[in-house]
Parts: sequence; structure tokens; C-alpha cells
Amino acid sequence: MIFRDYWPTLGDVDVDTRQTPPSSSPFTETTGTARHNAFAELAASGPVQRVTLFTGVPAWVVTGYAEARELLTHPDVVRAEPGAARAASYRDAVPADIAAAMDQHMLNMNPPDHTRLRRLVTAAFTRRRIDALEPRIQQITDELLDGLATAGADGRPVDLVSGFGYPLPITVITELLGVPERRREDFRRWSAVLVNASVHPPEIFADAATAMVGYLRESIADKRAAPAADLLSDLIGVRDGGDRLTEDELSSMALLLLVAGHETTVNLICGGMHALLTHPDQLQLLAAEPERLPAAVEELLRYDGPVQVTLPAVTAAPVRIGAVTIPAGEVVLPAVLAANRDPGRFEEPDRLDITRPAVTHLAFDHGLHHCLGAPLARLEGRIALGALIARFPRLRLAAPATEPHRSPSLLMNGLIELPVVLN
Repeated sequence: MIFRDYWPTLGDVDVDTRQTPPSSSPFTETTGTARHNAFAELAASGPVQRVTLFTGVPAWVVTGYAEARELLTHPDVVRAEPGAARAASYRDAVPADIAAAMDQHMLNMNPPDHTRLRRLVTAAFTRRRIDALEPRIQQITDELLDGLATAGADGRPVDLVSGFGYPLPITVITELLGVPERRREDFRRWSAVLVNASVHPPEIFADAATAMVGYLRESIADKRAAPAADLLSDLIGVRDGGDRLTEDELSSMALLLLVAGHETTVNLICGGMHALLTHPDQLQLLAAEPERLPAAVEELLRYDGPVQVTLPAVTAAPVRIGAVTIPAGEVVLPAVLAANRDPGRFEEPDRLDITRPAVTHLAFDHGLHHCLGAPLARLEGRIALGALIARFPRLRLAAPATEPHRSPSLLMNGLIELPVVLN
């Protein structure tokens, strides 16, 4: 399932469990820097650790940069068959046809299926198409900033998450795919459940999944009958010789693009702005030298990226990573949030430095499953942060002594709210 938070063990194996478990789970830490601190505590015992997740599932969490990068390209680290690793409670709650309409996307696939799907989707989701969005992204940004200025007049605090960070990428991706404005609130509600399934009962997840798939199937049928100038219409029509996306692949890819296309960018914009607001020297430097924005976005992705781990994978054979051999049939989680602060890779990794040269982070995954939407996320991040800083030079936290709260999640690393004062 897309962004599955429940992964059961895929077989009984004899493993070395002598590693010291952390005193807290980074996935359930929701206050301030506690998540990063928990990852650092875990990494202190070694870059590869076997832990029990908050869902009760055993998994290998890889926190070292070199080890995570190696894991992400290892031929014996694979994605399980779509739906095979879903917890029984969720598997039973979701009808088979709904699961099939959500699971057939390339993040769930291994070659050659992954290669085929990525080739077809890339033919429609081109870099030229992304670059052409820049004027519209700027227009949406300016309109949202006008709304913030009105809401934050006379020093009233405004929430950057709900007032700016969320509506910008959701508007961009829904317009790109051709989702009408009247359905965006429904989509937001369904997406919030699907992306953080572990905090919702199975029946709530099933309701959201069924509603989302129903909407996507309806949209695909409408656009097949009357194609429009949008990405979903192009995905329906894309061909590679005689090959094209099936109905389940279409709905699954649309769902992946809709959810991944906004959730991660919300976290980039809001997490990045929070990092800058808590490092006023870096904020002042960026305001004075806006040409640093591209490098600043890369450093913000490294410092407090939008995801904690990549989608879980499974070892198809024993895999040696660093000094540890992970047996076959084990769930593995490359912890990119921790890897991006690995002191073995980055000098002073806990320091935000937008002048840091050539930042090579793992925030967008690495290798086969490198994020197809990374160029769009970077573009939105540059426009959003640059415009926000330029429009409100006195922008500051409304409650600087209060630590922000993050959503509990296996996958995402996002702020629930970010109250600020504009002037």
C-alpha cells in the first residue's frame, strides 16, 4: 500500500539482537528536536540496528550515510510484492479491488516492472512540463502571501502550515493532474489518513482508501471520455510501443503523484522555514543574498528533510551492510533523516549552514527509486521560501520559546503547525 506504516515480519529468522535498543522511538517523538535526538541515540550504537517499531514490527534501521546509500542500491534489497506486507487488520479491511487500485505504482515495484512503469510515467511527467509551471507556482505563492498578509495584519499570528505550506503544493499538484478545486478538501482529508495510516483504525483507513480510489476511477473515466490539458489525461494516453498503463496502474500512479506530490513539499517548506527562523544568521544571509536559494534548499533538505525513512524494503538474500549481515527476509528501513546528519559524512551535521558546499543528501531517496518529483519539490521550495522571506522581512516565530510539534509517523517528518508573526 502507498506509504504503509504496518509491516509484519516476513519470516522467522535467527538474528543477532545484541544491539542496544534506543530509549525512545524517533517515529513517535513529536516535540522539537526529540526526533533527531532519538535517531542520534540509535546511531550511537552503530549505523545498522535491529529494533522493534512502534507498530510492534521488527526491522533493521540503517542510520549511517554510507550504509544507507549502499542499501538503497543493493541488488538483494527489494520491494515486497504489492500488498504482501500489509498488516492483516488492514489487508482484511480493504477490498482486494481497492488495494489493487492503490498498489500498482513504481515505488512498490522491482525491475523489470519498475523500469516499465517509470519509463511510461516519465514520458508524461517531463522536466519541461515541470519547468513550465514556474509562473503559475509564483502566482499561487503571491496570492497565498496576500492572504497571509490580511490574516496577519496588526501582528496577529498566522499558521504557515495551514495558510501557506499546505495550500501551495496541493494547489500545484491538483491543478497539474486536473483535480477540480471543489474536491481538494476531500482529497486533503483522505490523504491525511493514507499517509499516516498507523495513527488511524483500519476501518478509517479503509473508508479513506475506498473514497480516494472511487474518485480517481471516476476522474480517469471522465478524462478518457474528454481528455484535457493535464497530467492525468497524458498518463491515460501515454504509450511505449504497444504498452500503456493499466487501469489499476493509472489509479495507483495518480494516487502516488497526488499524495507524494504535496505531503513532502509541505514538509520541505514549513520545516525549512522553521529551521531558518531558529537560525537568524542563516535567514539574514539568505535574505541578503537570495541567489543562495538553490543551495539553501539542499541544505534544508539535509538538515531537517521531509521524510524519516524511505519506503520499507526486504532482503531477498543475506545482505552485509557495514559490519552487520542482515539475514534474508528481513524488513529494512534506510533512515535518510539520520543519514543526512551522519558526522562521518558531514562536518558539524547538526549545524544549519546554507553555505555548505555540494550537499549530497538522501532526502529524495537514491538509486532506482530516486524521487521522480524532486525537481518539482525543489522548484516549489525555492519559490515559496524566497517569496516568503522577501515579502515579510520581519517574519518571526509567534512563540519562539515553544517547541514545534511533529506528526507521529513512520515515514513523514512534518510539523503540525507553525505559528508566525509577519511584521
